[in-house]
Amino acid sequence: MNKIDCFIPYSGKEQVEQTIKGLFDTRLVNRIFLLTDTEGQQPVEGCQLLPIRGAQSSQTIKAIAEASEAEFILLYTKYSTLSLGLFALDRMTMLAEDSHAGMVYADHYQVKEGKQSNAPVIDYQFGSLRDDFDFGSLLLFRRDAFCEAVSRMKADYEFAGLYDLRLKLSQKEQLMHINEYLYSEVEFDTRKSGEKIFDYVDPRNRGRQIEMEQACTEHLKEIGGYLEPRFEKIAFEEGDFEYEASVIIPVRNRIRTIRDAIRSVLAQKADFKFNLIVIDNHSTDGTTEAIDEFKDDERLIHIIPSRTDLGIGGCWNMGVHHPKCGKFVVQLDSDDVYKDENTLTTMVRAFYEQNCAMVVGTYMMTDFNMNMIAPGIIDHKEWTPENGRNNALRINGLGAPRAFYTPMLRKIKVPNTSYGEDYALGLNISRHYQIGRVYDVVYLCRRWEDNSDASLDIVKMNGHNLYKDRIRTWELQARIAMNH
Repeated sequence: MNKIDCFIPYSGKEQVEQTIKGLFDTRLVNRIFLLTDTEGQQPVEGCQLLPIRGAQSSQTIKAIAEASEAEFILLYTKYSTLSLGLFALDRMTMLAEDSHAGMVYADHYQVKEGKQSNAPVIDYQFGSLRDDFDFGSLLLFRRDAFCEAVSRMKADYEFAGLYDLRLKLSQKEQLMHINEYLYSEVEFDTRKSGEKIFDYVDPRNRGRQIEMEQACTEHLKEIGGYLEPRFEKIAFEEGDFEYEASVIIPVRNRIRTIRDAIRSVLAQKADFKFNLIVIDNHSTDGTTEAIDEFKDDERLIHIIPSRTDLGIGGCWNMGVHHPKCGKFVVQLDSDDVYKDENTLTTMVRAFYEQNCAMVVGTYMMTDFNMNMIAPGIIDHKEWTPENGRNNALRINGLGAPRAFYTPMLRKIKVPNTSYGEDYALGLNISRHYQIGRVYDVVYLCRRWEDNSDASLDIVKMNGHNLYKDRIRTWELQARIAMNH
């Protein structure tokens, strides 16, 4: 019955006692290794200490491969107590054997501030390349698959070792989601979803992000999805446009912010002709009347769609295909404002200077009253001309504001969704064309209680992540086909 070698992070005896007891009670455990990067730790009876150099490092992954001997490797990634469900490991090992999956992971329960709640996870896809994919904290590997993947790891990472292993494993093995609740874990990160989503662009995490990019790029090269930095040129001569640029604002029920957004556009100073297209998606809170307050300015085009099935992407399509749409379209969310009167000129100029089909700016996070809040300036410096379009498959967004060459957008069309539509466009466009970057702050992104991603429940978050992974899958398939 000794099928499993277990590997648990270790910071002290009290931290692991209950977890160790629960594992041994299953009668499936061969040995338990306590992973520690602290010298002088006291061993625990029945367990072995395994010195490591960081929980996510390549050295740790290789040490696990070398120490293991049982049929399966169980890796727990948290320092809090693990509470296994009844016969949970029996179920995981049986399904791993039946499916011959290289790794299995499961839905579970989370205990936050003493309250237990469901924590379902999502299926792993071909395009699930983001390094923050949530498998939960309990991973069960077939030892032979784990060790084979380790044998192909080339780099020595401090932070990206486990990510590198997972990518290598996925090249040859199935990573299988068991949609059953098989264990409970204590969760100490009690921040709302809107506070977590910017962790990957926090400057304090820059070293980690560089390693993740290196691991992902190597993976893309190995599976045929890597794109070299060669781009098609654009002459910007397509179409006959009355306006050089249009700002597009899709809006529904933003009475508290829409006036600020409109004013920030109409205050723009430019030596070219521009307008503002507001697609008012059947607002019911006074937003429609607030927009009409600006009707005397001929630059404002106020559209109320006859359709009732439009998401944000569908509203964008209406604006882009409007006969008075300009040669370039620049995004502004109805919550946000441009930093000053030069934003539009800066964004349009970048198209010509960098010969690109899309431009992404830099924004500053603010509270409702425009005061800067953490993490401050989001410049997405992980986007480089050399590797940006490859790294884009790993990260969760491309930045703001976003601007597009209108003839390109009219060909591609915007996905009619209200989440991830801009990301899908960026991936598609970057397959052939350069995406330009503006690293000066040109946009203020307001965070407040009515933001669409301010406080999402786990089911909604999973839906968003599943869709973005699907976008990545489609894009990766297209790039592999293009390379062949």
